[in-house]
Order: sequence, then structure tokens, then C-alpha cells
Amino acid sequence: MVHLNEMLKTKYPIIQGPIGAMNSPELIAAISNAGGYGMLALGFSSNIDEIKRLLLEIKKLTNKPFGANIMIINPLNEKILPLLAESGIKTITTSVGFPGKIYPLIHELGMKGLHVLLSVKHAVSAEKAGADGIIAAGSEAGGLRSTGSESSTMVLVPLIADSVTIPVVAAGGIADSRGYRAAFALGAEGVQIGTRFLACKESPAQQKWKDQIVNCEDGGTNLLPVDYLMMRAIITPELRERLNSPDFDIHKEFKLANASKAWDSADFDLVPAGAGQVSALIRDIKPVEEIIKEMVK
Repeated sequence: MVHLNEMLKTKYPIIQGPIGAMNSPELIAAISNAGGYGMLALGFSSNIDEIKRLLLEIKKLTNKPFGANIMIINPLNEKILPLLAESGIKTITTSVGFPGKIYPLIHELGMKGLHVLLSVKHAVSAEKAGADGIIAAGSEAGGLRSTGSESSTMVLVPLIADSVTIPVVAAGGIADSRGYRAAFALGAEGVQIGTRFLACKESPAQQKWKDQIVNCEDGGTNLLPVDYLMMRAIITPELRERLNSPDFDIHKEFKLANASKAWDSADFDLVPAGAGQVSALIRDIKPVEEIIKEMVK
């Protein structure tokens, strides 16, 4: 088995959670320069020239390893993956789809992949399909979720670690040194961090989004339906008022196609601000380097 630190070749086993609104070369490079693994979010990408531009910009800002996430359902993956390999990327993450469809090409290009999933059943299936590692995203994590019942990180990570022989990465509910240390105790070889990096100084997220994270209280997020999926989002007083209105049809109002526009412009009437339950632990906006130093102390 190839261990996580051999795949990432970073100082710390800290992977940036890929979020489309955070495709900032400056942020990705800052995470890699601080010892983590910066990540491009290419799940919905359809512009090959833009991907080339982002890769070149990142390489101008860091000589440290970084990676990218792809969604298996993206029809352009056969064009995207060679670009990543040519740029020197050695490890990517995959999500949303059966890994057996894409891992032969990933391995043919000399790369390894970690598959993001939400259940033990899918972890076992992913290992059989050729995944080199698993990112176990507990129910408290932000972003898109399934419509089924899910386990928390505290339960999911050891369940998966007991069920597969490949490295496991813990995701969901981790923002500081306590969560970081706990992940290893649960059987993980590393962590994936989304919300904490969303609310950092280098993050390109709109200030309104960062403010919602910093002001989020215990129980301040909830799962909301967005098309055929669920999304964990911050429930502000304004959003709660909308949700409680008898005239509000959530299935018509929130569409995944509007997510990028909503998050780029902070127009959260279109789609709410996504974030994990760990928002309640985040009380300030720090530089990436400070976040990582505190996490690994």
C-alpha cells in the first residue's frame, strides 16, 4: 500500500477541500507553500483554456505539490486529466460517480487518486474499482451531500478505516489542532479542510460569505435540497424567514446551476452560502500559514 504522505509529498497531510468559488491560484499556492496540498476544483469545468491558465498561474506562485478534484460525471475528463498530468500533478481527488470508469486512465497517466465518498459500502466498492485512497466526508461537512442517511466523521472514518486497506482521509468538522489530531486517532492518515480555508485571508470568497461563517452559531447550518442533492448551508435569520414563508417553494428556488453565480456575487437569495457545521468553531479570518501552523502544533 502506498501511504498518503508518499502520494502527496507534502510537509503535512492537509488537503484543501475543493470548492468552485475558491479556484484562486493565490489561495491554492498559499496552502501548498504552507505545507498543505492546494487543490483546483474542476468538477464542473468546461473551459479547457481556463484550466490551462489556472495551472500556469499556480505554478508561477509555488514549486510545491498541488492537485485537483474532478467529478467523474464530467464528460471533459478525458481532456482534463492529461493536462493535469502534463502539469506535474501526481495525485488528484475524484467524486460524484463510479471510480471504475476513470481510474484506468488516471493510472495510465501516472497519477493516483483519492475518491471522495459518504459511506462504507461505497468505500469498499471504490477500493475494488482501483482508487488509491478514500476521502471520508462525514455528515457535518459542507457542500453537496446525498439525500440518504449519513454518518458523522467520528463514526464514518473508523468504519471505513476498518473496511479498506488503502489510506483514509477524514473530512468534515475539522478546523483546528483538536480536529486534526482526532482524525489520526480515528484511523485517518490525513485531513481534508474546506470551510476553514473558505474563511481565510487568502480566500477569494466574498466578505459576506466569510462573515456568515464567522458569525455562525452552534446548530447554525442545515441540509437544504438543491435539485436532486442536499447541500449543507448557513441558515441566517433572513434565510430562516424565507424558509418559514408559506409562499416559498425551496425546490423551485434553489438550483445547482445558479450556485457559481450566487457564490461569486454573494447573492445568497439564489443559493445559500454553503459551509460545514465546523463554522461554529471559526471566529476569525487568518492567513493560511497561521491556520496550518496552529493545526499541526
